[in-house]
This record gives sequence, structure tokens and C-alpha cells, in this order.
Amino acid sequence: MARDEIKVACRTPTPGRKGVTNIPQWRFDMIRRAIIEVIATDEVRFADLPDLVRERLSEMDRDRLGSIGWNVTTVKLEMEVRGEVIRVEDKGPQRLVLAGKVQL
Repeated sequence: MARDEIKVACRTPTPGRKGVTNIPQWRFDMIRRAIIEVIATDEVRFADLPDLVRERLSEMDRDRLGSIGWNVTTVKLEMEVRGEVIRVEDKGPQRLVLAGKVQL
């Protein structure tokens, strides 16, 4: 990994949680694009998201990423902070929808 690699600061929407996780731009973009593709047409249970994202990645990309679940959670949280993904307010498992028009 290059020292001058461009990073994205991934934040969390959880009140009281401070701190940022910095991940490489290529990783953020890859996971973000897959998340958008997955939830573009319908709401998705958060628990299903890592497997649905995994299906959209090549074997080479999956190998480069390492933990798909960790990466999906990190990027999803930043997308919530940016207002690109919204949690459906309801009891039961966390469900997600895209917020309006999101640009790839």
C-alpha cells in the first residue's frame, strides 16, 4: 500500500461516537457502487447486505478487499452520514433504502 494513497474518511451517524476510519478511495468506491446497485430498486435488510455486495464483486476484488462485512459496514455508515442511505424507521431488523437520486 502506497503512503500517498488517497483515503476516504468514513464516519458514523451514531450520536456520541467520535472518530473516523480511513480507507483507500478505490475500496470505498467499489463497495459504495455495489451497495447502490443492491438497494437501487428496493429496501434491503442490513444483515443481507454483505452477501448481496459479495455477489457483485469479482473474485479478484473480493480477495483484494479482505473482510467484505467490515468494508460494507464502514462504507454504509459513511453513506448514512452523507445522506445517501436511509435506515427505514421501524421495529425489527435494520432495513436500508437509497435517499433520492444518488450519483455513482
